[in-house]
Amino acid sequence: MAVDTTALVLGALAVALAWPIPLLLARATWPTAAPVLAVALWQSIALAGGISMIGSLLLAGLQPFGDDLVSRIQGAAGALFTGPLPPHATLFNAFLLSAAVLLTAHLLLNLALTSVRSRNQRHRHMELLRLLSSPMPDAPSTRVIDHPAPAAYCLPGARSVTVLSEGMIDLLSPPQLDAVVAHERAHLRQKHHLLLDAFRSWKRALPWFPIATRAQDAVALLLEMLADDTARRDAGDAVLAQAIRLVDDTGQAGAALGAPKDRRTPEQRRSALVARESRLEHGGRVVGPVLRATVIACTVLLVLVPPVLVLTS
Repeated sequence: MAVDTTALVLGALAVALAWPIPLLLARATWPTAAPVLAVALWQSIALAGGISMIGSLLLAGLQPFGDDLVSRIQGAAGALFTGPLPPHATLFNAFLLSAAVLLTAHLLLNLALTSVRSRNQRHRHMELLRLLSSPMPDAPSTRVIDHPAPAAYCLPGARSVTVLSEGMIDLLSPPQLDAVVAHERAHLRQKHHLLLDAFRSWKRALPWFPIATRAQDAVALLLEMLADDTARRDAGDAVLAQAIRLVDDTGQAGAALGAPKDRRTPEQRRSALVARESRLEHGGRVVGPVLRATVIACTVLLVLVPPVLVLTS
């Protein structure tokens, strides 16, 4: 495959992964029945989209510098430091190469800054918790805040904790409270905050892409459902659904079962609670073997195809 054709293919794939494919996935109904598969697919879309964008710019920019990727990189480096430029190299090639380098740096820098910012926020929040909360008896990794609104969230860190408000403790029965604690601890064990940081980074790096917001919201809800799946194994669907319904009925859904830095609107938070409650009470569609195999194949191909196209061009 010629280099220019590969660059065009990667560019077309990048466009597809930046808008229509994520839009279709965000509107699909099957992810609630298989949140693990859906989260993996979202990750592969984000990764493949970034590699495709950068790879398309890189290959198109390097085209005049050699016959394969290694020789092109060597030729471009030599021309940069010693010159001269190849006869067919133009300012447009220089623009494409600069765009590839800048986009790569922009994405990596945003990922690093988002991770550092989130870690610092969690550290500050932990310091406040030490002042404003007290350990729950017989559960030192669970802390209680004296506040009437129902609230429950987890705070990852070197010493991760689950936080409950007095309002939540008063509202729920012991089995329901155990289900909520199990839900939050599932977030901690499965390191969901790392996934959320990655998608927050994507949104901050490409704020002009409306699909980045859709992706972050979709993944956040799927991670809540993943934690529900862990909690329901011991507590049962009915108990966990009742806990969610009681919180929803208080009209303070924005404070409950969510992270302290949750920036969704109250309507969005309530919609997420309703979706989770409905899933527990009524179940959802079952992902059949054909659809499951298709999703797995697409996930694997999205991870493998863009790097292979870049490296073998």
